[in-house]
Amino acid sequence: MRIGTPKELKNREYRVGLTPQGAQELIRSGHTVSVETGAGSVVGFTDDMYESVGCSIVADADALFEASDMIIKVKEPQPVEIARLQPRHTLFTYLHLAPDPEQTRGLLNSGATCIAYETVTDRFGRLPLLTPMSEVAGRLSIQAGAKYLEISNGGSGTLLGGVTGVAPGNVLVIGGGVAGRNAAEMAVGLGANVTILDRSLDRLRELDVIFAGRARCLYSTSSAIESLLRTADLVVGAVLLPGSEAPKVVSADQISLMKPGSVVVDIAIDQGGCFETSRPTTHDDPVYEIGGVIHYCVTNMPAAVARTSTIALSNATLPFAMALANKGVDAAIQSDPHLAGGVNVAGGKIVHPEIVAAMDGKL
Repeated sequence: MRIGTPKELKNREYRVGLTPQGAQELIRSGHTVSVETGAGSVVGFTDDMYESVGCSIVADADALFEASDMIIKVKEPQPVEIARLQPRHTLFTYLHLAPDPEQTRGLLNSGATCIAYETVTDRFGRLPLLTPMSEVAGRLSIQAGAKYLEISNGGSGTLLGGVTGVAPGNVLVIGGGVAGRNAAEMAVGLGANVTILDRSLDRLRELDVIFAGRARCLYSTSSAIESLLRTADLVVGAVLLPGSEAPKVVSADQISLMKPGSVVVDIAIDQGGCFETSRPTTHDDPVYEIGGVIHYCVTNMPAAVARTSTIALSNATLPFAMALANKGVDAAIQSDPHLAGGVNVAGGKIVHPEIVAAMDGKL
């Protein structure tokens, strides 16, 4: 199979879909790999490194798409990339279609087979290709929150870990999944006073064991959220419904209960956001303020640590990419129901039930 990896176009997106090591594995299995020049240079993967393992370096994206059957990316395709897709193409990347009818419409019109990392499953019902970036985003959420709590960045001037004689800051994590757990671990590590809210009693029991009293693990209700928002210095939204638009678990009225100079970080923003006041931001312009509350809603948070994120993502995606290339796309999908769960769009139709529901009346 002819495989291509383009340079990412999203704002400050320095991750790359294939590392040289991943490309080498595909080449050793008899496939050809083309990489757009400079695609991995910012994270230390030079054109020479790709060439040394047998990749072809292509000068422009038009030529790369034309020479490839499968496109392996990181973030959702931008309009100019969607225009390059043809029915013969397989696109393997993050898509996050639920809140994005414009992208969905473009992919439908392309006729390409579009497989989303975030809806591929494993035999335990987990999301193996979303997990590494959820880990990164969860950890980054605390770093970002701590930064914007600084007075020089508009925050209240609160140090999350406190110091001798001064109470630590209060961190509220809404959602106890992979991202929420990683956020809580970072916050606990800094010495903050941490509360995790979730609606799964089984998950709360697991978190109680994991944190062993270092964080409070409480059942999530509107009343609990409102009570905790009043004293929170940093709130992390980490709510996920696989394939679906994120539910709005905190309303604008509830955000108004927070102290001036407090910070909210919405990890779910690439699925539409879980705060009513959330709107997408970029690494160039990451925050805005509503009612004295700073909002950090960057849609590609892991790009801030692009080298770590690229390697972690490639480790997870490579086995699936190998299966698609070695077996052929149709056979790979038919033989693996978990990979089939990643197919969002094919043959000009939406084929994932959650995306069908999300697009109802929007197209």
